[in-house]
Amino acid sequence: MDQRANAATHGDVSSVLIVDDHPLYRDALASAIQLVFPNAEIAQTETLSEAMGAIEDGVRPDLVMFDLKLPDVCGISGFLSLRDQLPTTPILVISALASVELVQTLMREGAVGFLPKETSAQHLKEVLSQVGAGQTYVPAAYRSAGRSSDISAQNEPMHPRLAALTPQQRKIMKLICAGKANKQIAYELSLAEATVKAHITALLRRLGVRNRTQAAVLVESEGPAQLADSGDPEAQAFLSR
Repeated sequence: MDQRANAATHGDVSSVLIVDDHPLYRDALASAIQLVFPNAEIAQTETLSEAMGAIEDGVRPDLVMFDLKLPDVCGISGFLSLRDQLPTTPILVISALASVELVQTLMREGAVGFLPKETSAQHLKEVLSQVGAGQTYVPAAYRSAGRSSDISAQNEPMHPRLAALTPQQRKIMKLICAGKANKQIAYELSLAEATVKAHITALLRRLGVRNRTQAAVLVESEGPAQLADSGDPEAQAFLSR
């Protein structure tokens, strides 16, 4: 791993920079940060250029929370630019985009950790404490050591009804299994709520079930790995930098 990833903070975090273009999500992150680091100053920006401007104006965060998908960013180039600007500052990437290859690339390039955007508030607080103590964090599903088991799971025969789901429907199904409401799913995937409802109606039909609960039971019985989509074209596109 890039030695810059080892420059994680030790002790209390006194300042945090949040870079995310969703105001509600930024506020949610800020609330979690205040619970873990009550004395921390929190700066928020919604684009990479705004973040760079804040740094030029003297903002020197102890921790950066960075969304990969920003209006002025192409691929992981935004992360690389920010890392080069703040080479000793831990950068925790939080994104709806995820694949084993993408996460491992980010870690090799110096990220201190990765969290999917559907992570619960409680788990987010735990990870903030861990990163604040100078550790790194990657969910088990995205660790390199688990790659072979992930591949094995993907090579196992998939339930024919799960195999019939489109990549977007699989993403929605994963969020349903995580207990997300339609409004939350729409926010996470940047979709209209009506579009989410249409996708759910279609996926329920394809799974041959009547409601979300029955769909979740079917997925859990087959194993969550059946919904893994490490070949997500959008996530793979971010590796182009």
